[in-house]
Amino acid sequence: MFGDFVGKFFFYFEAGGYVMPPLVLITVILWYMLGYRFHVLKRGNSRSVRVLLEKYRQGYSRIPSGIIDDAVVKALQIAKEEKKDLRRYLDDALFDHRREIGRFSRTVRILVAVAPLAGLLGTVTGMIETFDSLGNMSLFSQSGGIAGGISQALFTTQMGLVVAVPGLIIGKMLDRRQDDLERELDQITDLVCSEKEQQ
Repeated sequence: MFGDFVGKFFFYFEAGGYVMPPLVLITVILWYMLGYRFHVLKRGNSRSVRVLLEKYRQGYSRIPSGIIDDAVVKALQIAKEEKKDLRRYLDDALFDHRREIGRFSRTVRILVAVAPLAGLLGTVTGMIETFDSLGNMSLFSQSGGIAGGISQALFTTQMGLVVAVPGLIIGKMLDRRQDDLERELDQITDLVCSEKEQQ
């Protein structure tokens, strides 16, 4: 069964022509980055930010299991240090969290846009080969002639879409999760600062 899969993969790889290796590389890089973002964009505890701040302030000893948990712990540690410009210190402390949750987001969008364009390049190349075969009347040439050109055109188009569509959907879901986490990081800063001002 595994041998059949490998055989089909190499057939598919060869049928796509010279555009197929970059498309496979784009696929590998894209899914690595999506996996990384999925792993990093973990919120942690499901309680609201306000409840988490109160719990950790009362001595909640659970090890932080996500971005928001860790941000709450850091924010409370900084608040205890009695800094004058607390908001600036909190923004500096939570900057690493913001940078981490935003990593690869732009690159994912670029790869999702490039994949169908690379597939389109393969399509154009395949159609050129098809029309060359028609012009030369080489219907059954070694390169595959008309059938080889159409096959290459369809394989690369399909591969470009297979890479781009799931990447686009999952990328958008992860971007939405990133936006939610950034809002909660802002909420942590606002709540800690307002509570400090009330004391």
